[in-house]
Amino acid sequence: MNKNLLLRLHRWTTLIFALPLVLILITGLILSVEPMASRSAIQPGAVTLDKVEQILAKHDPDGRAGSLMISPLDGTLTLMSGGPGGPGARTVVDLASGEKADSAASNWSGVFMTSRILHEHFVFDLRWMVTVSTIAMLVLIAIGLLMGLPRLRNTLAGWHKGIAWFLLPLVILSPLTGLLIALGISFAGAPQAARAPAPALREAVRMVAAEHDLSAVTWIRSRGGQLMARVNDGTSPTVYAVTRDAVTPLPANWPRLIHEGTFGGSIGSIVNVVTSFALIGLLCTGLLIWAKRKLRKPQRPRRPTAANA
Repeated sequence: MNKNLLLRLHRWTTLIFALPLVLILITGLILSVEPMASRSAIQPGAVTLDKVEQILAKHDPDGRAGSLMISPLDGTLTLMSGGPGGPGARTVVDLASGEKADSAASNWSGVFMTSRILHEHFVFDLRWMVTVSTIAMLVLIAIGLLMGLPRLRNTLAGWHKGIAWFLLPLVILSPLTGLLIALGISFAGAPQAARAPAPALREAVRMVAAEHDLSAVTWIRSRGGQLMARVNDGTSPTVYAVTRDAVTPLPANWPRLIHEGTFGGSIGSIVNVVTSFALIGLLCTGLLIWAKRKLRKPQRPRRPTAANA
């Protein structure tokens, strides 16, 4: 295929999707730090069943909350009548005092939650834009591969090509796993307990606490009509289906584990940070290369001198 044509496709695809890609990559970098930071902040035994039940009794006496999220980073528990980022009331409670937390107390939770909403929904809930931009990122990688092996030089273009080729597996895995998540592909099969009746939130908390330390619980919420609990009780978080009969571990969703960097303890988070910097570097160097070419003054043809006439 014509290399000049591939270069133009590569350039124009980057320019068209530059804005959404910038937002997706920057929020992705912020979120890549979250698993490592949250895991290091967990204090075993700090969140007890009695404490959570007291919070539920005080701040959700009518039992309207359908999900909760625990943030060890800022020591808060968030009650939600809808999913994170979705409709419904949210109440952020300080775990130490049991009172509503002020804006400063929920700072880290707010940063990560806002980043996740933007990363998954873009702006104005344009989730399709995230999916299309992810596909565009994979197209850019494919075009780069089709252009063949580069000549590595100590130039802006040389660094751009070097980052792409030396970190190629990471550069491919990040958008690929993101696309699989958007398409609902987990390679885990359909959960067996998907249609089993779910308990109320308070009962679900009791059932999870009977088998796990609540300090390690990230959230208990409904997904796809099924109540689930995510627990960091190992090197990688495990998602459990919570029904009236049992708390059952679900098969690992490897696309999500890889994309979120939650595999292998802190290793996955570090890999994701490196990947995020690499993707941001590729986008920035690509735009700078285009800008330099665009702003470069055209050279005037030299007039023949008398000696060359």
